This record gives sequence, structure tokens and C-alpha cells, in this order.
Amino acid sequence: MVEATEDLPVPLSRTLLAEGLGTMFLLIGVVGSGIMAERLSPTDVGLQLFQNAAATAAVLVAIISIFGSISADFNPAVTVGAWLLGLRSGRQVPAMLAAQVLGGCLGTVVANLMFDLAWVDLSTKTRSGGHLWLAEVVATLGLLLVIFSLVRTARHSAIPYVVGAYIGGAYYFTSSTSFANPAVTVARTISDTFAGIEPSSAPMFIVMQAVGVGLAVVVVRTLFPSSGR
Repeated sequence: MVEATEDLPVPLSRTLLAEGLGTMFLLIGVVGSGIMAERLSPTDVGLQLFQNAAATAAVLVAIISIFGSISADFNPAVTVGAWLLGLRSGRQVPAMLAAQVLGGCLGTVVANLMFDLAWVDLSTKTRSGGHLWLAEVVATLGLLLVIFSLVRTARHSAIPYVVGAYIGGAYYFTSSTSFANPAVTVARTISDTFAGIEPSSAPMFIVMQAVGVGLAVVVVRTLFPSSGR
């Protein structure tokens, strides 16, 4: 979660536009780079994952830098975590979640169309099992610890780079390749490509991400009880 740096409160309309556009570009990066990776390296899954991870990390640095002065959650887990930690108004949350999911789905559609695929094509890639669910708890917990530790210690300028680095690494050190984002999870169900997830696999991923949020809030409150260092 990146707090706005302006002196005056940011209107909700601008917040929603930033969240929608940012999440759209995030999914264009995630899905589009996955499609490109499959086409460039069709026989090397390891190289495909590297290309996907590198592109996603780079996109995260860019979009958080672009929208950070307005709103740059791009992730319902981050938004809900910020609300639970007193960093977001509860009145903003439902609209922000809707903007993130809609923006993410639009991004996936755009990525599909850019690569001459059907605009919506439900994924057939099954991602299910206890090891993957545990990975989503770990991935989400780690992401929120990265973000809120920096927010609580007023190191906002580092957030784009540390988040990008964390997600790029988590593609490799988690068995689920670190979705860590309910909006991304939903959006990736509508592309039957490298980054896709079968719709029936998505609900448990989202449940585990919610568990990660709960754990992260407890840890952040314990380690960083106030906004000061």
C-alpha cells in the first residue's frame, strides 16, 4: 500500500481510476509477458518463468512509481490489510476492490487481444493442492510485510523497488509462483495461457491469500506498533 504524498486528500474518483488503470497494466504485464515467453521459448519452461517474473517485477516498479502519489495498492489483499491497520477508510474499500478486479480483468482481455487470442478464454490450467495453498499464504504474508514495514517506517520511496524485487523472487521461491493478489487471481482465470489459472482453482487461492492477510496484520502490529520507527 502506497500512501498519497499530497497535502490534500485524494478524491475517491482519482483513487479508483489509479487503482483500475494500475491493476490493468499489472495484468497486461503478467499475462502478456507469459504469452510472449511461451512463444519465444516454447520448449523451456524455466526460461518462460524467468521472462514472466522479470517482466512482472519491472511492471510493478513502473506502475507503483506512476500511481504512488495517488493510490497504488493494485491488490485487494493490500487494500484490506491497509484498512485493518488503519491506513485506509473502510468506506473506500468496496469500491477499490471492484476497481482492482475490473481493471485486472480488462488488462487480461487487452493482453489476449494484443496476441491475437480470444478476448476471454477460460483457463484450463489446474493449480490445486495443499502445497500451492501454503505457498499462497507465504507469498501474501511476505508481500504485505514488505509493504507495511516500509510504510510504518516511512520509507515510501523504496516501495516500488522492494515490491518488484520481492514478487520477482517469489515467482521462484513459492510453488504457486506467488499470485498473492485476489484481483490478479480472478483476472488470470480468463486467459488460457502461461499465467492462467482454472476458475475452479481460484477460490482456494483467494482463501489462502486472505489467511496471509490476517497473519500479516498480526505480525505488522507486533513488529511495527506505530507509524514511527
